[in-house]
Amino acid sequence: MNGKRSKRSLIAGAAFAVAAILTGVTACGSGGGDGSTAKKSVKVGLITKTDSNPFFVKMRESAKAAAEKNGAELIALAGSFDGDNEGQVSAIENLVSQGVKGIMITPNSSSGILASIKKARDQGVLVVALDTATDPENAVDATFATDNFAAGVAQGAWVKARLGTTTPQVLMLDGTPGGTVDTFRHDGFLKGFGLTANSPAIVGMENTNGDQTKAQTAMENLLQRAPQVNALYTINEPAAAGAYAAIKAAGKQNDILIGSIDGSCTGVKNVKEGIIGATVMQFPTKMATLGVEAIVAFAKDGTKPKAGFNDTGSVLITDKPVSGIDSKDTTWGASNCWG
Repeated sequence: MNGKRSKRSLIAGAAFAVAAILTGVTACGSGGGDGSTAKKSVKVGLITKTDSNPFFVKMRESAKAAAEKNGAELIALAGSFDGDNEGQVSAIENLVSQGVKGIMITPNSSSGILASIKKARDQGVLVVALDTATDPENAVDATFATDNFAAGVAQGAWVKARLGTTTPQVLMLDGTPGGTVDTFRHDGFLKGFGLTANSPAIVGMENTNGDQTKAQTAMENLLQRAPQVNALYTINEPAAAGAYAAIKAAGKQNDILIGSIDGSCTGVKNVKEGIIGATVMQFPTKMATLGVEAIVAFAKDGTKPKAGFNDTGSVLITDKPVSGIDSKDTTWGASNCWG
């Protein structure tokens, strides 16, 4: 990750760098870090939830490539951790002060960021949500994201079908409260599985912030409280990987079905190896590319993207398909991961 700048680049871009240090966010430009690259005609901002989650790393890489293709400059910032709303507030202010034409953001808090988004839009900045919708959705000019409820439904339906007639004992490793992604995926899984929030089949839940280490600790604790578990919902693939480490250490890797969402190349490999039973593939490259193109078009002639939610698609990936649920195998997944 190239989020931290050298001493020379800090001096060359003092105002930006000092702000980034004070607010706990990281930044990168689409050119070199020494300040020698000529400025592009359009500045495009990207604010992700963190700069470490592989999904957001891919999104940033894709946004950078799309910006370069469209003759624009990308300025990428991130929260310090999943749930860091204040870091994203500071990042918006930082980007507006640098004169960006538009900002793409994956909100850590779908409602907590609204006031800052409004300030930016009031100053003529186009704001596009990626991956995570704001609440309400019309707080931004457009959203390019996975239908996360549908992705959760697919995960839940597959896990239920694979359990067959076995009485379900389900654990849920959630993400971060306050984000629409977390709510939609969680509720979608319940819908797909045919459960409610109070169903006795749910024997435990923990928040993990989508972090592998936190997920492993959470799973270790849950296994002590619910050793009979046979099915696991995970908010994303890092959480699934952490959970599997705990499951394997407990010798239960053949007893628990794991479903997830992301569709990274690593996640597809884990499906192929049987670590994850199925994952729902998303397309962060498509999200980032559409966001950059929308901002460049707006900068050119004021054209705004289609308002509201624009679904970038999702595909269930598994080598154990079930009747009635659309899916692709890991060979297809390896060829299309995170496109």
